[in-house]
Amino acid sequence: MDLIRIGEKIISRRRIDQYVSRMLELRAKGLSQAEVAGRLGVDRTLVSRLESLGEVRKGKRIAVVGFPVKNKEELQSALVKEGVDFVLLMTEAERWDFVRSKNGLELVNTMMDLIAGVHAFDQVVVIGSSKRIKIIEAVLDKPVLGYEIGESPIQEDKYVNPDEIVELIRAVRL
Repeated sequence: MDLIRIGEKIISRRRIDQYVSRMLELRAKGLSQAEVAGRLGVDRTLVSRLESLGEVRKGKRIAVVGFPVKNKEELQSALVKEGVDFVLLMTEAERWDFVRSKNGLELVNTMMDLIAGVHAFDQVVVIGSSKRIKIIEAVLDKPVLGYEIGESPIQEDKYVNPDEIVELIRAVRL
């Protein structure tokens, strides 16, 4: 039965299933727990706890951050298939749209959320210029694995070989 009575409340199992499914879809697309919580109108801790309940793999948790990536969709698909926990890839246009779409305070808060979220991973892979890789490593205050795609400033999208990145991810997991 879809409806369950708990004291004075009537709970819809279907509604809960829909929320959890949407949460997982958004997380699989690379949204942070805070972003998912905001979209669904729930606490970030709920998102975290539900993920913990369903976690079936232990081991290194890997995040991949990269920009400006020409073949973003192809690379993201390869990383998701490989089981990478968090993927944030942007084209040059998306990177500028991201910056321009926020006022100063929103941009700082969003960047702080992203930094805190990525810092929690066991291994962070950064795809970008050597300068950006060093900056992210300094901000995270821990070693990152860099995959250099050009000299800074990179102002156009760069092709990233998915096979090389998958090989890198597999090596990190060993």
